[in-house]
Amino acid sequence: MSYRLIPFLIILTGAIFFLSKNLKKMYSYMMMAQPENRFDHPLKRIFRTLSIAIGQSKIMRDKTAGIVHICIFWGFLIFLFSATESVGQGFYPAFSWNFLGYLYSLITFTTEIFTILIVIGIFAAIIRRFVIKIPRLQGDADERKDALIVLGAIFTITLSLIVQNATGTYTEVANYYAFRPVSIWIGHFFSLGSAEVVYEICWWIHIIAIFSFANYLPFSKHFHVYTSIPNVYFSQLTPVNSLKPINFEEEGVEKFGVVDFEDLTWKNVLDSYTCTHCNRCTSVCPAKTTGKILSPREIIVQIKERTMDKAPILQKIEANKNNPDFTLTEAEQAILEKKFIGDYESVEALWQCTTCGACMQECPVAIEHVPTIVGMRRSLVMMESNFPAELQGAFTNFENNASPWAFSPMERADWAEGHNVKTAAELQEFDVLFWVGCAGSFDDRAKKVSVAFSELMNKAGINFAILGTEEQCNGDTLRRSGNEYLADMLVKANIATMGQYKFNKIVTTCPHCFNTFKNDYPLFGTSYEVVHHTIFLQELLEQGKLKLKENSNDPFKVTYHDSCYLGRYNSVYSEPREVIKGIPGLNVIEPRRNKDRGLCCGAGGGQMYMEELVGKRVNIERTEELLESNPDVIALNCPFCMTMITDGVKAKDMDEKVKVKDISEILLENVE
Repeated sequence: MSYRLIPFLIILTGAIFFLSKNLKKMYSYMMMAQPENRFDHPLKRIFRTLSIAIGQSKIMRDKTAGIVHICIFWGFLIFLFSATESVGQGFYPAFSWNFLGYLYSLITFTTEIFTILIVIGIFAAIIRRFVIKIPRLQGDADERKDALIVLGAIFTITLSLIVQNATGTYTEVANYYAFRPVSIWIGHFFSLGSAEVVYEICWWIHIIAIFSFANYLPFSKHFHVYTSIPNVYFSQLTPVNSLKPINFEEEGVEKFGVVDFEDLTWKNVLDSYTCTHCNRCTSVCPAKTTGKILSPREIIVQIKERTMDKAPILQKIEANKNNPDFTLTEAEQAILEKKFIGDYESVEALWQCTTCGACMQECPVAIEHVPTIVGMRRSLVMMESNFPAELQGAFTNFENNASPWAFSPMERADWAEGHNVKTAAELQEFDVLFWVGCAGSFDDRAKKVSVAFSELMNKAGINFAILGTEEQCNGDTLRRSGNEYLADMLVKANIATMGQYKFNKIVTTCPHCFNTFKNDYPLFGTSYEVVHHTIFLQELLEQGKLKLKENSNDPFKVTYHDSCYLGRYNSVYSEPREVIKGIPGLNVIEPRRNKDRGLCCGAGGGQMYMEELVGKRVNIERTEELLESNPDVIALNCPFCMTMITDGVKAKDMDEKVKVKDISEILLENVE
């Protein structure tokens, strides 16, 4: 029997016992949340995991941090072979994967390369965090301590392996197929007599460091080492911007939305376990960028805090439910009496979210911030009537007029008079239903876009119709500001209205309408083909149904703004650009932040109807970026953006010099 075996077995057994105990505890807390099916389409989930978790596709959106992380992450994957080999040597000192032959040569050589890369990555991480002090990486004292512990543990594991392999060239562990050029070179610095002693010391350091690190992780923000791959695997395959409806007819439902952590789904809690505290989400948040208190990261961190505080107490209560003498301590009772939204999650912060999705776009481990925030808004609105006062007027108008404004529903089609626009009631059957939307029906500026798009469809000979006075708000603003009950009524009314007519597709000039019909309405049972007007116009140009004028314009510069609900949420980037890039004399200049890195205009998630009382206005921040290229025209695809950017241009006293136009308006000016 090897002299290693007894102490090794004691350490191994203890490590497995404590790790399994803590992982089981964390799992039990997660299962106290609401059930959710995330087990569908396993092949799609596997490919997604290979791309995001293994391929690190999202983390490479920040090239510098991505390269550092890849060195450490892939190095650790390769290290699994060395770790299992070291564990095997605890049972049998001469154990090796040598029997794999030349595959072992490849493994050992790859390990050598990544050993060097990990060391470089560790020093780069330390420099970025503690020397350069990258702002998004600066946490409190506990986070800095945790980072040092983890980086120190990784360095210890790596260094002990390097020296172990170097001195192992003199021991019985050395074998024919091992290909370790770096270790062999380092081994020359050791004598035969010292090598065996150093090897043994490094083997024990390596083993103890691995087991200690594995048991430390569940108590660290680096718990994501265990949970990131599962979290990506279970991430939502359907668009993350679609919000699950509430069945208001279900009996026995006492709560709506997220009141406390147990009202979240198990996936939301897994998100909180997986948060790496990297702050990528917060660094791109338009609210945080403009000086507000919202931090998407903090929303997720506080879910874990509440889970770790409350779940053990609930389990304790359940375990003692038949014990008449059982009582909670004052501290435990105080925790239960705390309000999740208020004491952990800031109510003010929740209402600063524009639901732009930038946080989810940047998150390297597929955390779903926005649906979680909306879930909390739902409880605030429907359980407590706790929402910004400015929304009260909009909610009242939605209820009375089926729009956010106090216009009569009978005025919805007034914009169409004299423009050869038919209603669905007149035609009954047609090819395209033009969903005008509330802004396109009532807002003076947006009505011009409705007219422009209608004229383009008439020029192209499209058989289209509008619902006119039968149209009601699609429910986007209500759903994302938490008023699901009222949204549910409008959605079902619209579905019933559209069901009376025969048409092939819905086309809308509003990305919010487009997104809602495309991604939300199917959850209510619809199956319409939904197209945004920029896509539709690009198709008409391709088909030759619209022809550009041959004479060139005087050269002018256009900056194009990507709206969040068309671009980031639905990946529509090329079609709007293709429409305007084909126009003679037009030069498209991209703003500093564009496409999936574009900055929100500040209107989504109900912000259109609220005042920004803290920090800089988001629309001013975005307008300043758009004006940096000194454009003649700012091209848009959204009525919300139209309002926000137009106001921004006026606020910068540039409205005489820079025009703000929808893509349909620009195209109409340049077709025959």
